[in-house]
Amino acid sequence: MIRVLILGGTGDAIEITNKINQIPEIQAIASWAGRTKNPVMPPNVRIGGFGGVPGLVEYLREQKIDIVIDGSHPFADRISWNADTAAREVGIPRLLFHRPGWEKEPGDNWIEVENNREAAVILDKQRVSHQVFKNQINPIKRVFLTIGRQEIGAFAHLEEIWFLMRMIDPPEVDSKIPRGEILFNRGPFDLRDEREICTRYNIDAIVSKNSGGSATYPKIIAAREMGIPVVMVKRPPLPPGEQVTDVEGVINWLIDKIR
Repeated sequence: MIRVLILGGTGDAIEITNKINQIPEIQAIASWAGRTKNPVMPPNVRIGGFGGVPGLVEYLREQKIDIVIDGSHPFADRISWNADTAAREVGIPRLLFHRPGWEKEPGDNWIEVENNREAAVILDKQRVSHQVFKNQINPIKRVFLTIGRQEIGAFAHLEEIWFLMRMIDPPEVDSKIPRGEILFNRGPFDLRDEREICTRYNIDAIVSKNSGGSATYPKIIAAREMGIPVVMVKRPPLPPGEQVTDVEGVINWLIDKIR
């Protein structure tokens, strides 16, 4: 029996796990970081971190893991780098599932930035000069912040901007929270609802991570249709090595490895 560790945290990872569970020669062990309460995930999942590279190396050896599949979130770069290092140390194959990021299309008004701190700088510049975004002469006053809960503090100093902050779980008690309102919701999201949110809250800019996939893409379509500029946070660099971009690619790679 081949033992496969799947590092999850996304809908794609759930689909990967469910498909791998249908392969008789494989025992799939899924692991979720546990950063959100009541996450959507497959059955029989291990919850929690590993304790960095040393802990992951120990786990791989103790559990006699034969293959690691990294299906973690595109912005969970630390676990991806740890998985790469640990798999190489143990001497087992590792596959990175890397869903494609969104590409700018005609009608999109994006400014791409490296991180949330740069995103906050862009919003403040547009608020002051009104000349940062293409064809956008109005100041930024109301922003739809769709980066989750963990990094909202990067925008807390922008006291003259009101933020609608969408997240699954509440921020930590000691978190710095921008001025505005928190909207608790979990994707996938509907285009009609995204349009309605932007209209009801008079949104004049969106901040988004380039997560790729279809679950959160409707906000990008709504922004395009409504002429709302987007500050798009680029993905962090991920480790080199074997990669696939779709679920079927994972299954095909895995079957090639074991048969």
